[in-house]
Amino acid sequence: MRVERVLETCLYVEDLKTAERFYSQVLGLSVFARGGNRHVFFRCGNGMFLLFNPVETVKPTESVPHGSQGSGHVAFAIPQSDIARWQEHLHRNGVEIEEEVSWPEGGYSLYFRDPAGNSVELATPQVWQLA
Repeated sequence: MRVERVLETCLYVEDLKTAERFYSQVLGLSVFARGGNRHVFFRCGNGMFLLFNPVETVKPTESVPHGSQGSGHVAFAIPQSDIARWQEHLHRNGVEIEEEVSWPEGGYSLYFRDPAGNSVELATPQVWQLA
């Protein structure tokens, strides 16, 4: 037996409103659910992208616990043909690209930070030889 794919991934941010605005307006993700000051969930293709407030997730609740400290990393897939458009879009939205990598085995990545300091990557599927 083996798992089929990543169903969800999450990052931790203390300012959910600012993060929600960033991920919906800059990256175009659609909000699926909000949970007060605890979380915001987004649809992302056939999976889910979750943001949790670490201050709230350490509190005992009846819901499933989540928790982490420090910055994290997430990579979103983009088509190779959209790289230049994403570079311009990020620039127009005041998002500084920290690094761009053309991988030796194929693929391309753009790295930048979300408002909470998490590392966000836009990568072509060729990075993992998935295309």
